[in-house]
Amino acid sequence: MRIMGLDYGSKTVGVAISDALGITAQGIETIGRKEENKLRRTCARIEELIKEYGVERIVLGFPKHMNNDIGDRAEQSIEFGKMLTRRTGIEVVMWDERLTTVEAERTLIENRVRREDRKKYIDKVAAVIILQGYLDSLSFVNPGCDMS
Repeated sequence: MRIMGLDYGSKTVGVAISDALGITAQGIETIGRKEENKLRRTCARIEELIKEYGVERIVLGFPKHMNNDIGDRAEQSIEFGKMLTRRTGIEVVMWDERLTTVEAERTLIENRVRREDRKKYIDKVAAVIILQGYLDSLSFVNPGCDMS
């Protein structure tokens, strides 16, 4: 089963896909749009990727505030998740994404990505971090067989 990770932003959506075993996340692309509320093409591209990769679940970043409050961005993410479920019929799991952009920025710096190029990659890297966190939580809950 493949799982899609999404980092939903005001003008972009970073996309990551798990491997077939659900162990690792790989960045696929960043879907851009000119206006925040223009989501038709964004959703159409997500649907294409769902079909292409055989996605059975979506993990959507949930941008809570550091004090655990839910602000405007988080409310917009919830609405986006509901829209994706309506359009695709696929379960959308909301995943706490606090500090993923900071971690993505740090990853890009450590990999010596030039400052002016980081904007092209940051949302895709954040989607990878969101999805990998979710995948890691699944392996923690279901660690596999006991070899003893």
